[in-house]
Amino acid sequence: EVQLVESGGGLVQAGGSLRLSCAASGFTFDDYAIGWFRQAPGKEREGVLCISSSAPNTYYDDSVMGRFTISSDNAKNTVYLQMNSLKPEDTAVYYCAVIFERLCPATRSEYEYWGQGTQVTVSS
Repeated sequence: EVQLVESGGGLVQAGGSLRLSCAASGFTFDDYAIGWFRQAPGKEREGVLCISSSAPNTYYDDSVMGRFTISSDNAKNTVYLQMNSLKPEDTAVYYCAVIFERLCPATRSEYEYWGQGTQVTVSS
């Protein structure tokens, strides 16, 4: 059974940093793409970043370029989202999702499995 479990969220002041983890089980890191998404209250879920087994990382949201990075530890079946210089507008529930393809998909709907999310709150 494929499972994704996010962790690392919390409350941080503006300008601070957090590292989110997405621990995956039920599959190996061979052909995959794992994306991070976020959903703020009253808004649609939007893509942030994606990492895949065969292509450069993909930014879905230009507003995080230079602040957020994505990485993977294949030995631990875990993908990380390092978030620096956090802003209040980064406040959201953050989700990771996986598709068993070698390239990051263009749309959210293509992802096959989702985690339950972790709350990130950035205070001003």
